[in-house]
Formats: sequence, C-alpha cells, structure tokens
Amino acid sequence: MNVNAQTQPKDTAAKEQKIDEVVLIGYGSQKKENVTGSIGVVSAKDLANKPNANPLSSIQGKVAGVQILNSGAPGGSPRVDIRGIGSLTGKTVFIVDGMITDDISFLSPQDIESMSVLKDPSSLAIYGARASNGAVIIKTKAGRGKKPVFNFNSYLGIKTVTNIPKMVNSDQYLQLYNEKLINDKAKDPVFLNRSSYPNDTDWFKEIFRTSIINSNDISASGTLGKLNYYVSVGNLQDEGNLAAGQGINSGSGFNRFNTKANLSYKITDNITIGNNFTFSKMRTDHANNPVLDAYSSPPVYTPINPDTGDYQYFTLAKVPNSRAKLDLFRSQTREERLLNNIWGEYKFLKDFTLRISYSTDNINSNKYEFTPTSWYAPVAEQKPNKLITRDSRTRNYIWDNTLSWKKDFGKHNLEVLAGFSRTRNSYSQAYAEALNVNYDGTNASMDISKGTDIYRTDFEYKGRDVIPYQDRIQSFFGRLNYDYDGKYLVNASVRRDGTSKYSANDRSRVFPAVSAGWVISRENFMSGQNVVNLLKLRASWGKLGNPDVQRAYTLNTTILEGGAYFGNSGYPAQTIDTVIDPNIGWETTTGKDIGLEMAMFNNKLKIDATYFDKDTKDVVYGIVQGMVSGASNWNNFITNAYSFNNKGFEFSVNYDTKINDHIRIGVYGNLTTLTNKITSVLNDSYLNAGASLYGNSIIRLQEGQAVGSYYGYQVAGVFQNQAEVDAAATQNGAQIGGFKFADLDGNGVIDVRDKTFLGNPIPKGTYGFGVNMKVYDFDFAIDFQGVFGNKIYNFNREQRYGNESWDLDFYNNRWHGAGTSNAYPMATNNQAIILPNSFYVEDGSYIRIRNIQVGYNLPTSFAKSMSITKLRLYVSAQNPWTSFKYNGFSPEILNTDRVQMGVDNNIYPISAIYTLGLNVTF
Repeated sequence: MNVNAQTQPKDTAAKEQKIDEVVLIGYGSQKKENVTGSIGVVSAKDLANKPNANPLSSIQGKVAGVQILNSGAPGGSPRVDIRGIGSLTGKTVFIVDGMITDDISFLSPQDIESMSVLKDPSSLAIYGARASNGAVIIKTKAGRGKKPVFNFNSYLGIKTVTNIPKMVNSDQYLQLYNEKLINDKAKDPVFLNRSSYPNDTDWFKEIFRTSIINSNDISASGTLGKLNYYVSVGNLQDEGNLAAGQGINSGSGFNRFNTKANLSYKITDNITIGNNFTFSKMRTDHANNPVLDAYSSPPVYTPINPDTGDYQYFTLAKVPNSRAKLDLFRSQTREERLLNNIWGEYKFLKDFTLRISYSTDNINSNKYEFTPTSWYAPVAEQKPNKLITRDSRTRNYIWDNTLSWKKDFGKHNLEVLAGFSRTRNSYSQAYAEALNVNYDGTNASMDISKGTDIYRTDFEYKGRDVIPYQDRIQSFFGRLNYDYDGKYLVNASVRRDGTSKYSANDRSRVFPAVSAGWVISRENFMSGQNVVNLLKLRASWGKLGNPDVQRAYTLNTTILEGGAYFGNSGYPAQTIDTVIDPNIGWETTTGKDIGLEMAMFNNKLKIDATYFDKDTKDVVYGIVQGMVSGASNWNNFITNAYSFNNKGFEFSVNYDTKINDHIRIGVYGNLTTLTNKITSVLNDSYLNAGASLYGNSIIRLQEGQAVGSYYGYQVAGVFQNQAEVDAAATQNGAQIGGFKFADLDGNGVIDVRDKTFLGNPIPKGTYGFGVNMKVYDFDFAIDFQGVFGNKIYNFNREQRYGNESWDLDFYNNRWHGAGTSNAYPMATNNQAIILPNSFYVEDGSYIRIRNIQVGYNLPTSFAKSMSITKLRLYVSAQNPWTSFKYNGFSPEILNTDRVQMGVDNNIYPISAIYTLGLNVTF
C-alpha cells in the first residue's frame, strides 16, 4: 500500500514512482524497504468493485505463496493456505484493527484500506500461538482531509452456474440400465422401455437458476477539528443459484447489513484516543445439499407425480427428490456481530509511545433446521418432521498493551517494542429439538413448544450437541528493529504464550524469531548507476506454536447394558469405551526463508523471489494404534502424531509505467511452487480417513506422502474377454468389462496389499497474472489465476449403490463390448467397480479468468457540473471462463477439512457473475 506519500528531492522520476511504501507488521508498520520478513501487500484497489461478500475472494491469485479456495455458496468463507499445510485443525487468522478472528465474512470490502499477508515465521512470531497457520493484518479506512468526502459504491449483477456436467437423458439412461442387467447376468431381468418411462428431466435445471446479486455502500470521511472520522453503511443481497420454490425455503441466499465507524481524537499533541466499531447483521439460508441428489437422480422421473400432484419418489433408485428437498427443507442462520476496539496512544519523553487497546468481538447466532417428512419414500414409510434450533453466543476479547521506543543515533536507527496481551474466547449454546411441528413456511411457526418429543438444553448445560467452552491466552512479547544507514537490517522478536488449553506442565511456550537484510543498492559501489533502485537480500528464521487442536481431558465411559455379576448378584458397571491421550500438547512450526527484492527503472519494475522451508511437528490428529481391548477408537487414536514439511519457491513481478498524462499500463504475475510431505508419524503408524464406501476409505495419512493423498487400487485396464480374466491375478468380482487392478506385490492375488498412493490434492504450483491499463477516461483490467500438479477425487462419480444416473462422459466412453474401452468400465452394479481406485482420481489443474473489468470515468468538467468529484461506471465479469479437464462442476474444491481437501463430494459449484457498477465521490 502507498501511505504517507512524500517525494524525494533532487529526483526527476515521476512522483508516483517515488512514494515510500509502508506495510503493516505486527503491532505497527514499517517502510517496505526496511522489512526483513516475507509480507504480501494488498491494496484497496485490489478489493474494490469485485462482487464478493468476503474480501479474501478478491485477492485470489494476487499474492505469491497464498492459495485461496472459494466457496460457491453465498456468504461462504474461503479457505486460506499460506505456504502449504502446516496443521490439520488450525486456521489462518485475521487481525482487523487489533481484533483477532478467523472469519471476516462480516467485513465489507469497501471498508478496507489495505491487507498485509504475513507469510514467514519471523513476521508471524510476534503474534505467537495465534498465528501458527498464517495471519493477515487488515487496516480499515480512516478519515483524512479537512473537507468531508462522500463515496457511494453500487453494483447489480447476475450469477449463473457454469460448467454444469452433462448427464444422460432418459433414452441413454434406459439403455445403460438395460445393459447393466445383461452385464450383471440378472435373473429374470425386467427391462425398461420408453413407454413406461416417458419423462425426460434435467435435474440440474430443476435446482439451479440465474440469480441476482446487489451491493450498495456509502461512506463519509474527513476531519472535524481534532476528530478524524470514517463512517459507512452497506448492504449486500445474494439470492444464490439454488432455485427454491413453494415460498418456503429461500435456497441458498445471503444478506448482510453492515455499518462501521472509525474515530480518532487528538486530545493533546501527545495523547490520541480512538474507537473502531463494526456491526453486521447477516442472514444465511442453507439448502440441504441437493447437488449430489440431482447428479444421481434418474432422468425418467419428474419432480411432481402427475397422478397425485405430490412430490415424486423414485422406485428405481433410493435417491431423494432434490426438487422436494429445496422446496420443503428449511434452514436459516441469523447472526449479529459487534466488534469494538477502543484504543489510546500516549507519546512521552520524545521517543516513547505507549499504546493500550481493548477489543471485543460479540456474536449472537440463531439457527434453525426443519426437516420435513421423508422426501423420497411412500407415505406409509414417511417419518415425522423434525425441528432443531441452536442459539449460540460467542464472547471474545483482546487486551493489548505496547510500549515502543524509537531513536536515531547518527546512522544507527533503533526501534524497540515491548508488550503484554491477554485474550479470552468463550462459546455457549442452547439446543432444542421437537417432532411434529406444524410449519407453514413462516418463521413464526418455527415453535419448538408446539411440537412433540421436546428436548431442550440451556446455555450452561453440557448436554447433547452442546459444547460450551472458554479458553485464555496470556502473552508477553518484544521486538527489536535495527538498521545501520538503511543498509544493514536486523529484526528480532520473542513471544511467550501461556494457554489454558494445556495442563500446567506444558502451558507456556516461547516463540523466538530473527531476520536480517542487506540493502545492496545503498552501498557505494551501486551509486553510479540509474537502473537499480532497490536491491535487497533478506533471510529469516522463526518458531511458532498452535494450541487450537483436538483434545479431551477425561476418559469417556459407557454403561454396560447388562451390568456386572458377582456370583448371582448383578451390579451397574462402566468400562472405558474410548482411549484418550490426556497429554496432548503444542503443535510447533519452525520455518526459514531467504529472498531477493529488486526495483528497477525508477521503481517501475519490481521483482521478488523467495525460497521457504517450513517444518511442523507434533501435529494433532488420529492414527491407528493397534487393537486395544475395549476401545472403540483403536483405528483413530488422537494424539501428537505427525510431522510435516512444506517447501518451495515464490516469484512475483510487477511492472507499472505512466506513458503520458493519459495512458498508464501495469502488468503483474506470480508463481509459487510447493512440495508437501508427511515426514514422520508416531510409532510409524498411519490413518485411513476421508469419505468411504462400505468401509473403504479413500485417503491415507502416511510418512513420505503429501497430506490428503488418495489410497486405493491402480487400474491397469478393463477386462476385454474371459481369457484376460482367467489369466489375470485372482481378483474378487473380476468380470468382463470390469476394472483390472494392478498386482503390485506380484503374488497373484489382488488384496489390500496391492493398494497404493494415487496422487494428492496439493498443487505443485499456483499462479496468477494480469494486465491493467488506463487510457484517457477508460480503464481496463483482466486477472488470470490457476493451479497445476494436483489431483481431485471424484467421489460424486464413485458413490453408486444401484440405479443412480450416469454422466454423459461415462456413456460416451464406457466399455460395451470387446475393444470399446480400456479405461472406462461397463455399466454394472458390481461393487468392485467402486472400490477406491485410480479411475476416480482426475487432473485438478486449471486456468481461469478470475475477473475482467472495463470502466469509464465521466469527464471532470461534466462531473463538477453535477457537484460531483468523480463518477465512474463499469462492467465486470467474474469467473466467466475456466479451462480444465475434470469431470465435475469446477476443479476448485473447497473442503474445510484439510484431510479431504481434494475430495469432490457434493461441493457447491462456483458461479460466473456479471455486474454493472457505479462509483461516485462527492
């Protein structure tokens, strides 16, 4: 970001090329030239005018080393991975005006002035335990200038689901169904015909619609005497692409109202106080995941039974009617969130600054979920409807105290920071459920007390589905920044965190970090040239810890149904059901990097190249611990079990030039390579995890493999005739037209010992590039983003139990006779086909046009005649085009569970958004 602009004297370069860049660091800011850590910077212009509820979606592909995976669901939060996967449970945190949170869906992008993405441990160590998975510092806008400035930003757009998979039509379905009966040698087969099934339904057309998204924000900023102010109000409405009906469910809509006020008041020359206030009110509608149901539904059925007028249930396949699910299921979350940061700053003895900050984050959330009677069964088999309500409260606070000392001694520049911080996070929930609630489509009818079989808990009760908690962190920290004549830079920090999550013998940890830089361009031997403006070599090392892990303090017990008998007398009895490790401790991350920064040609060309290497130890997750008598979790014992390594290169380049007063061109690009590996597992164990069919998990965590690696059989082809079946290794379910699995151990038998690793979901590389230009009153920008080297597990295609539908790709490429295919199997109900295998592992690489925008600024003279400082109109397209090979909606798969991050299992699809927008300043 460009802040505190000041031109350097005796320089003929254009002013905008010589602005000092200042970046946000932990508990402060620093000139970009003096930063020794690895920090990615995002400015307000990268966030503005993008049709995204969450600001993070707008920076996808903009920062090297940062992978962002978007949720297609309206209001959904993206997942942010910084330099790989360091933990299986922790999240990237965001420091918004001093408040630490792991979700910024409440924040309007229009209110953000800048973001700093802290990537290396030396930059993150000042935040200690809260930042082990990376941190993003967000500074919201503040008032500047004496005159009030008003900004109005609005856009209206349409959203449409793109790249919808093509499914078979009714004729093709009936053909495959009848083929399947023949292939499986069904006894007394009943072949289907078109006259009995005359319908032809496109179930994706039944559940998807083109929807509207609309956003309006207005802000005012300025100065009133000693008071600086920035206030804003905004509203975002996103209908979502799921086409709900009956006036009951609103599908997947999202609505957010937000207001913000940033105030600072200078009491004296030395004392300043301020308040950063944010309030948001959000409503999110949740459909019951009808996408997979539509994928699986036979096209020979209609949503409504024409004979009865009721929703159709399917007799060929036990698949829910996705139209009925959208119309009848009802779930909604209403959330009110208030963040308030009060701060004061006192400067004394010329070089000292004391800052005290107190932040609160209060969330009240109310969620209900109404499940109607069964949506695919006959009336005689339907169950009572059920209503569940969850009212939750989250209360977090952070109290930060810092004392800084900044002093220059000739060419020696010194800045020292010392601080104390205390954090408390608490959560509680009231839960209720009831059957037979008379729901009529209105919120008022969602009344638990009018149902039957009522069950309730309050906020304090630790009962079913209720997990109240409170945890605290207390920290002491310090940092030293030193530079000699702007040439030689040193940064050292240390933080001691104590957490209530661990026992007294491992409650506190110390996290040190150090980094150094050499600004080569300031050396005398560089003074005679005018090409290189900045040449800096930097290196860093640091250590972090993560306390946010799975754990429990007591052993679970279960009451034996028959009790225990001593002689002829019976007594109540208990036994240990689950073995729990009470000594689970910190996850720790140690990282190092080395980088080179360059700026050339009057700072028009900027290049940054970095190598990073990060080790995470004692990662908490489950392992197989062997058969333990009486323990139900022998195959998922949770403890400090894993160690990971992430290493790779980051490279970014930016070129920006002003050709003349009317033409300006900018080009950027970045590339990140990544290698992730599990370096060790406790007791040389492993874990089978992820989605599974009939107990066959598709993921294995094991030493030497990447996190989330797929595990199953390698397909060596398709049996073309009986001779091939007879000649192959013994394989259960082997038949003509079925998969031929590779006999990897060569013993002539296909069994679990022939399973192998089939790829992993972590890209070998991520990249982004784009062009922006301004020509007279027009501006244009286009952004590309993509990944390569990763694999997706198509679980949508694998999970077949009987007569579910098929996609058109399978129909066109299936085996249906000798020589017709050696890659795709025949239509069959043989369960050997759906064993985890390489057929379902597909290429996840893609390249996408992330955003195109064309804008027009009305001439200044015309704008002034309307008493307007600036008026800009623009059109934009987000995600209008994606190139990929994957047989699904989108290769961008968002699973919050990092172990299953590449598994496509009913993922809400990404939409293209086309908008018309307006920016007005007056």
